[in-house]
Amino acid sequence: MEHYYARFFSYIEEIIPLPETDKESIRQSFKPIFVPKDTIIEPAGQIPQYHNFIVSGFMRNFHLDKDNNEITVDLNKGSRFFTSYFHFMNRSVSNENLHCITDCELLRISRDDVDASAKRSTTLKDYTIQILQKHLEEDKQRLNDMTTLTAEERYEKFLSEKPAIIQNVPLRHVASYLGITQRHLSRLRKEIDF
Repeated sequence: MEHYYARFFSYIEEIIPLPETDKESIRQSFKPIFVPKDTIIEPAGQIPQYHNFIVSGFMRNFHLDKDNNEITVDLNKGSRFFTSYFHFMNRSVSNENLHCITDCELLRISRDDVDASAKRSTTLKDYTIQILQKHLEEDKQRLNDMTTLTAEERYEKFLSEKPAIIQNVPLRHVASYLGITQRHLSRLRKEIDF
């Protein structure tokens, strides 16, 4: 399981130095788990219990619209934190589902342990704030892209920023994330990829 933590530490240290004491604290509070393909680990209608760090695998965050269509609002592109952020931080009932599309190796921390870690370590507290700010910026950029870019431009940007997703995630999830139909995505792929 040490490779779980090695990946985690490497990810954090891209943003902020991590003292050895904090590494030990992380080993105590983040628990490694393996989740099989096509598992919903946090269903809608509940308060999210965990902040997940994806060591390996692909996850998505989705909700259902009024017609019960799945709307994918987040896809991971490699190691990163993944949860229903607003609901997790506010301990509120979420309308979102966290879905492991592939087999996933995760490190997860409970909401209570997030608070306890922040009290024990200024570094972890600062890092948590930076992660949340980064997530808010990504959400803001995604909303901007959805309103200002054409479907073709959104797909091209997606390809350049998240190429591994196209190879590992069903196209219906990618199409939903891009705000287009699967048929439209297939047409764009033929036009752009060939």
